Amino acid sequence: MSISGTHVETVGATAGSGGGPAPHGVTGAPTESRWPLLPRLSALPRGGVSVTAFALVSVVALLAGTLAPHAPDAIVNLAPLHAPTRGAPFGTDEVGHDIFSRVLYGIRESWFSALAVIFGGVAVGVLIGGIAGAAGGLLDSLLMRITDLFLALPAPILAIAVVAALGPSLIHSLLALSIVWWPWYARIVRGEVHALSVRAHADAARLAGVSRARMLTRHLLPGALRPVMVTMSLDVGNLVLALAALSFIGLGAPAPSAELGGMSARGLDYLLGHPWVPLFPAFGVALLALIANLAGDGVARVLDPRERKTR
Repeated sequence: MSISGTHVETVGATAGSGGGPAPHGVTGAPTESRWPLLPRLSALPRGGVSVTAFALVSVVALLAGTLAPHAPDAIVNLAPLHAPTRGAPFGTDEVGHDIFSRVLYGIRESWFSALAVIFGGVAVGVLIGGIAGAAGGLLDSLLMRITDLFLALPAPILAIAVVAALGPSLIHSLLALSIVWWPWYARIVRGEVHALSVRAHADAARLAGVSRARMLTRHLLPGALRPVMVTMSLDVGNLVLALAALSFIGLGAPAPSAELGGMSARGLDYLLGHPWVPLFPAFGVALLALIANLAGDGVARVLDPRERKTR
């Protein structure tokens, strides 16, 4: 995506050299042919830590099946509600499951579920927002009124209603969150595409006889990727918490699924006598949300032109 975004900046800089307004994200200085995101992240004080933590969580999520000493539904050779020991560092739950193994599997489920909702929302939002911004007129108004309809509804209540109607499961939770998440991306993309369509590089492309489809995919959408990427990076933590909340109130996958929110909810009865049962899954949710927010903040700082000017 960075290559496409660089393409539109380079084209816009060339088209705007005759005195026209510069396209989105382009300054008077010469533009770079490549914009390596990871080196810029690591150059920032908090960026290096955040991207390292993000990568570490992704590796742990990928290798959860290898790192976990037991299967998530396996009964270990310890008594139920056993305190943390060397063999079970997080202890066991009321059934006799190893909580450490279940937390690792829960991290994988929460992490990749959040990413799945984000990419699904981006796919729908970019499609609708891109078409609306490029087409304008009646089609733009129609698509944006549909988007406003979804935005007008309270997102948590709508998500809960969808899951309650379809039945508790992880798939239904992902579907419900995707339904309430895509309008934000549609609004962002529509605004960026509409603003870019009146810039000098877009006028130059029209004079060259570029078709509407090529104009959208090659000259408008790439320029809208920067704010979309910032929003995506900041949404990971929010979605981890949203998924945990749906699972906590019983709308996620039913037991004995290793969902962090559901594990915390089922362990609340043991909070005073055996606090490790609900607390370790809750710590997993908090850690995922914290790392995601730090990484999102690092990405936002790198992609913010004001941050680049101060360096």
